[in-house]
Amino acid sequence: MNFELTKEQKRIKQSAYEFAQKELAPYALEREDKGEWPYEVWEKMRSLGYTGLITPEEYGGSAFGNSVYLDSILVLEEFARADDAFATSFQVHNLIQDMFLLYGSDEQKKEWLPKLASGEIMGAFALTEPDAGSDARAITTRAELINGEWVINGTKIFITNAGLKNSMGVMLMAVTAEDANGRKEISSIIVPRETPGFTKGNKFKKVGWNIMDTRELIFRDCRVPEKNLFGARGKGLNQALGGLNLGRIDFGAIGTGVAQAALDHSLKYAKQRVQFGKPICKNQVIAFMLADMATNVETARMHAYRAAWLKDSGKPHEIEATMAKVVASEIANKNVMMGFQIHGGSGFVKEYEISRLYRNVKILDIGEGTSEICRLVISRSLGC
Repeated sequence: MNFELTKEQKRIKQSAYEFAQKELAPYALEREDKGEWPYEVWEKMRSLGYTGLITPEEYGGSAFGNSVYLDSILVLEEFARADDAFATSFQVHNLIQDMFLLYGSDEQKKEWLPKLASGEIMGAFALTEPDAGSDARAITTRAELINGEWVINGTKIFITNAGLKNSMGVMLMAVTAEDANGRKEISSIIVPRETPGFTKGNKFKKVGWNIMDTRELIFRDCRVPEKNLFGARGKGLNQALGGLNLGRIDFGAIGTGVAQAALDHSLKYAKQRVQFGKPICKNQVIAFMLADMATNVETARMHAYRAAWLKDSGKPHEIEATMAKVVASEIANKNVMMGFQIHGGSGFVKEYEISRLYRNVKILDIGEGTSEICRLVISRSLGC
């Protein structure tokens, strides 16, 4: 059993760290205040091949070797360490590429993957509705096939990346049929950005993750060609759940990055802050909190890395991905809370990075499956 990264993986991680610390970390607080997506950083990522990390070269990506997914979360972890909001938008982009690789037809792969991998367009995924979150089968957005076109009507909510000027549009989950017993057939349909009848609502004003473009999407007699059906008809939920496996591994990496960032900022502060004639890190209560934070980071990291290794190995990984997500997201919350306490009153001041992490971290318990849903998935694997 080898827990050591290869030389190439160490290089990937170090390069991602250097990029993120230069392009993301120094501006994370400012960008959160402005709530603007940094297109200029995305352009730099394109030039370095980061936007196509999991896509093979035949489709214009930069993936190579047998550890594509582990390599990708090494990058994602370092990006989240610098700016978790940016990393999460990037994660959605990766998830869409993975869905094309898993379920797209040859024609769809050739049409969409080169543009996604190059970063010319960003991926977006639309499942959630006002009354359909954890209960995905409750979606009501409908797509009816009429004269060779899908006619779409409905509303999606809390959708990331679809409103960006370089967005692909959206990968949409819709009801395409319903049997006599009311059981819904749910399919995936690709809706390009400028399709008539596809309207983007206003960007939500959120507690955190403000640079992320998150908004409502409205479809009113929105028409796309029949060929825009993604993969097999009626397999939308299976496709969504398949994509969710990588999403949860990615959240494991993001949670790890946030937990590491909380430790980074808190350790620096504790070494500089002097009380009673010595740095507060010399007080055992603070030192032990920092020790717990460091231990937590390694716990989250091992869960995320193992789940990615299983996916790279072609082995079952749904449960391990779910464990990685719930462990890392909850550890991130714990580390940020401890870090906030170490900062004391300073943590309540927006100029400190720990305050940004504090505003952002709670959503990690909710996105890509709430902690409760994750525990339900894991418990069912135990026969409960």
